[in-house]
Amino acid sequence: MKTKKFLLTDQQIPTQWYNVAADMPNKPLPPLDPRTRKPVTPEQMNMLFAEELVRQEFSQERFIDIPDEVRECYRIWRCSPLVRAYSLEKALDTPAHIYFKNESVSPAGSHKPNTALPQAYYNARQGIKHLTTETGGGQWGSAIALASQYFGLDLKVFMVKVSYQQKPYRKLLMNTWGAEVIPSPSTTTEAGRHALAADPDCSGNLGLAISEAVETAMQHPEDTRYCLGSVLNHVLLHQTVIGQEALVQMEMAGEEPDVVIGCFGGGSNFAGIGFPFLGRKFRKGGNTRIVAVEPASCPKLTRGEFQYDFGDVAGMTPMLPMYTLGHDFQPADIHAGGLRYHGAGSLVSQLLRDKLIEAVAVPQLETFSAGLLFARTEGIVPAPESTHAIAVAVREALKAKEEGRQRTILFNLSGHGLIDLYAYEQYFEGKLQDYNLTDAELHKTIDRLDKIIK
Repeated sequence: MKTKKFLLTDQQIPTQWYNVAADMPNKPLPPLDPRTRKPVTPEQMNMLFAEELVRQEFSQERFIDIPDEVRECYRIWRCSPLVRAYSLEKALDTPAHIYFKNESVSPAGSHKPNTALPQAYYNARQGIKHLTTETGGGQWGSAIALASQYFGLDLKVFMVKVSYQQKPYRKLLMNTWGAEVIPSPSTTTEAGRHALAADPDCSGNLGLAISEAVETAMQHPEDTRYCLGSVLNHVLLHQTVIGQEALVQMEMAGEEPDVVIGCFGGGSNFAGIGFPFLGRKFRKGGNTRIVAVEPASCPKLTRGEFQYDFGDVAGMTPMLPMYTLGHDFQPADIHAGGLRYHGAGSLVSQLLRDKLIEAVAVPQLETFSAGLLFARTEGIVPAPESTHAIAVAVREALKAKEEGRQRTILFNLSGHGLIDLYAYEQYFEGKLQDYNLTDAELHKTIDRLDKIIK
């Protein structure tokens, strides 16, 4: 009988996170203070983030120890399975071997607890009592709500309004774990009120929700800190447990991936699956391609500009060197809420700039078609974000079929879609459409970005 799942024991949970910055040939440019345009210091960032997270943000160490308390929580669902997608291969009639790392098995249904738990832990250890954050599709908000419960913290989540409306059960999941959830833009912050004054029907975006969460945290520096679900170095660092496990599991399968694929919003699950393989490539060589997949409606990696930009709409965060569509870019209301972000993290942006990773943009209808095929063959309903990775895995498998050669494909199933069934309902009823950024819209966005940065 063929092996379907490749499983590791609790004892094989990684003991360290992998920091790709240690091996990068060109280090990212530093974050800048938005007022002085000089490099941000750790002391400045300590006002917003837990001190240990700031240390990790600036670290050049190759490996950073995972606290025992965090590893104990990881044991609830880690190590996650590596699965051979035999039924998908058969449906595609491809010689390719397709594997996926199943991160949907966490209590929150996604990869996000990998960083939520350490972020909550370090804040609690520092004596912080309250956290604020944003969430796009609700996966990050659910994960940090769960983690806050584990470590006794209060949590306020600003959820992008269109997702708040599309995904009510994500909100209820956060409420179940004790979080207060506020649709963004809201009337509770200056940033939210400003957005609503400009557009009373604003559906929100991640950059705006970040502004509201940051503003709220900065009003109470004595006992409140902000947590982020993607983009920053320390967040991507924590996710590398995914790829480290996958390295061992692919060895168990006796195969080496030709391509490693992850969907892309700010970079967390993409980095989680891809960075450990990229690190091995840096140190030992190899030909494995690492591919980030983003929505065609929000194509910062494939069509954005590389330059300094804010991580949020209001310009309250440090300026990061990134591929960006402009921090005031308003994405289309696609159902992959976690991918509706204007920019990319510094690590990913530098790696793309150096052509060490690849990026692909995929339209919404293709992603749902691929997600439905995956659900009907492998039995798991994928999150709308994850369908982007599946779509490119399907492309790669069909290309292998056209070329008549075997190819080994690995993608990260970043989360399940059981709380996103409204999106599938819309797809079945023919109510979804593709929102591809036109050339005219792109030029308008870049012109506006140039003015903002100058």
